[in-house]
Amino acid sequence: MSKKVLMVVTNHEKINEDTPTGIWLSEFGEAYNEFKQHGYEITVASPKGGQSPVDPNSVSEDEPTEILDTKTYLEDTLPLDSVSANSFDAIFLPGGHGTMFDFPDNEKLQQLLRDFYESDKVVAAVCHGPSALTGATLSNGEPLVKGKRVNAFTDAEEVDTTLDQHMPFLLESKLRELGATFQSAPNWSEHVEVDGNLITGQNPQSTVAVSKEFIKVLGQ
Repeated sequence: MSKKVLMVVTNHEKINEDTPTGIWLSEFGEAYNEFKQHGYEITVASPKGGQSPVDPNSVSEDEPTEILDTKTYLEDTLPLDSVSANSFDAIFLPGGHGTMFDFPDNEKLQQLLRDFYESDKVVAAVCHGPSALTGATLSNGEPLVKGKRVNAFTDAEEVDTTLDQHMPFLLESKLRELGATFQSAPNWSEHVEVDGNLITGQNPQSTVAVSKEFIKVLGQ
């Protein structure tokens, strides 16, 4: 039996009237292709279901075809309310600035993260995907990330994008406030943290490394 992986993506498409956003395509595509090559059965879901918008800044003329081809899996995602942790072996959360708006307060996503984590299933997220972890608590009421070694898009990287002023919060700061042990590398360098079944990566440059750690922990 092949392992079943739930990938959760954003539906949020605008930071403000002038700034489109969504998912960062390579963070989805690189992970999707790694999982597919490993024989995993992949389900793609989002808070509302339907289309997950792709951040136009994440698609360039020299984007590899195998990444561009994964856009098709973002066109008709399942609504989160229709999925259960019982049906999957692991959950993976790619980023993009859109996740900062519709991941943190989504109660169904919080419940899924708690169910996956407390069932000793793999929970992984990259870049802004860990924004989902900021709202997740364990059954005892403690933040899921409290005391855990984690990584995500850093405050310094957010300042680099000049989008920091438009974010509902800064991700690194929020994770630290929740009691996480935040480990980071220099801006835009590959970095992954593995704390048991919790795997987090810093930025788009870290997606493949996060995916490989995910596969290592999840196995065949």
